[in-house]
Amino acid sequence: MPEQSNDYRVVVFGAAGVGKSSLVLRFVRGTFRETYIPTIEDTYRQVISCDKNICTLQITDTTGSHQFPAMQRLSISKGHAFILVYSVTSRQSMEELQPIYDQICQIKGDIQKIPIMLVGNKSDETQRELDASEGEALASKWKCSFMETSAKTNYNVQELFQELLNLEKRRAVSLQVDGKRSKQQKKKDKLKGKCSLM
Repeated sequence: MPEQSNDYRVVVFGAAGVGKSSLVLRFVRGTFRETYIPTIEDTYRQVISCDKNICTLQITDTTGSHQFPAMQRLSISKGHAFILVYSVTSRQSMEELQPIYDQICQIKGDIQKIPIMLVGNKSDETQRELDASEGEALASKWKCSFMETSAKTNYNVQELFQELLNLEKRRAVSLQVDGKRSKQQKKKDKLKGKCSLM
């Protein structure tokens, strides 16, 4: 298990072109770019609260190609939580997540305590190959959480990262974004009482 530190490390995996970078950039910077630029590996940081102390949410945006297996293994071994992204427009992109999930299981051992989100991105697209029910079925099989998102329309992006942190049971982690909470989020905070967007 990774040592407790001031970093909370989230790793984003998925096939090339599913929108991993778009999701991360939409969350961290609030921006979206139409052009596709392949990623080798990028890391983004955001301040969050962790056991009531300030710490850093470190988001590693990984490559969609399979050229760097050692980097993938290192990302998994250092990661505290994982986002597995596929595109709802590509069945193959969902299938490509299986070996990554298997490797997380292999490296992490008991994944019951590891926050994992399966994410169907590009939910704004009309040319779907996958229904939400198929994502839900896979998440159920993998015993992880599921959400559909759209980095383009900013649908469920903030919610994705908040939900991922809510899954963390080993310590209390919460997002702090722009120092503001939405009314809807305040209601959720009262209900949950554990992790909160600030």
